[in-house]
Amino acid sequence: MSSTNSALAVAAVTGSVLLVAAAASSLFSSKGESKTDEPLSKEDCIKANEVVRIFDALFIQMQSVLAQLSQQIQQIQMSGQQIPENQLRQLLVAEFERALLVKQESLLQEHKIDEDCLRDATWQMMALPEDYAQVVKSVERFQKLYENISGQTCVGRRPGDGKGSQNNNDGLALIPLTQDQLIEAATIYFESLTAAMGDIVRQFKEMGKDLKDPAVAQQLQMKFASTANDAGEAALKTKAGCNLDSFKAAIEKYAQNPDVGRALAMLQMKQQQELMALGVAPM
Repeated sequence: MSSTNSALAVAAVTGSVLLVAAAASSLFSSKGESKTDEPLSKEDCIKANEVVRIFDALFIQMQSVLAQLSQQIQQIQMSGQQIPENQLRQLLVAEFERALLVKQESLLQEHKIDEDCLRDATWQMMALPEDYAQVVKSVERFQKLYENISGQTCVGRRPGDGKGSQNNNDGLALIPLTQDQLIEAATIYFESLTAAMGDIVRQFKEMGKDLKDPAVAQQLQMKFASTANDAGEAALKTKAGCNLDSFKAAIEKYAQNPDVGRALAMLQMKQQQELMALGVAPM
């Protein structure tokens, strides 16, 4: 396998629907100023579950877009064409944001919600995390996805603050990993994810859910994103002695290393095979 650029490696390992609980700070920012200091009236108020449904739908849809982009870039690289790192990042971000605007507009029309109103309601709810925990979780999941693609820190960002969440790096210092330590950490990460996902699949089956049903498949993806990634992060800390940021930094550092690329590809392939054996369609 040819070496893999770091932007694609991070997107593939920490940005796929199977591997990350992730939303974009650029979302709903195309027009106007946010009026977060003006509470919404009861007549105009958007309910928290509406915000969650929209961001969850965007998360699922943009995961599909990301998978398609990754496949296209991999095909280009397999043909022997090497894309410079900065160009690859720009390509991913540009195509991701272009598709995001299309998906966003479609969902706004589907839910019959005004963009400005949704943006203002979202920021107001994000400012009250104890009251709107599910909204914060859904929005930050999507911010995390965008963060993985763009390389910009945006999880927990609010209008005008110019910074991300203080909890974004879990308080642990970055730990440099050697190539061998990275491969070992990746093995631990993937195995913990696969185990957590297997438990989720078995729970769905015990409840009599049909995994081939598109609605059930979507529920399964969201459950993967909200649960499995936590298991992966916990395994990195307890078994590999590093946090997720250190893991991602090491992936970027060794992204051009063919041995690392082969190891990550094999781990992903093994995970897909185990999930397919459980009846989960390839994603």
